[in-house]
Amino acid sequence: MKVPVIRIGNSKGIILGKTILERYNIGDKIEIVMKEDHLELNPVPPPRQGWDEAFKRMHEAGDDELLIPDVLDDDILEEWDWE
Repeated sequence: MKVPVIRIGNSKGIILGKTILERYNIGDKIEIVMKEDHLELNPVPPPRQGWDEAFKRMHEAGDDELLIPDVLDDDILEEWDWE
């Protein structure tokens, strides 16, 4: 597919059609990887994508136990104003 390179201010750019954006799940950002003789455009997944499934697998495997207690013996809770 050939697309024109257009002027955008002092820079140049290309326009990717809706079909391409949807097919490759491209949102507001892309990652550009510079190769020897070409550029590679990759979609940037949203932050934390897939975390729900990963946490579910961790739980099923028993890998979601606390490594340290949530309250340590040397915590002085009386110093905190809880109101």
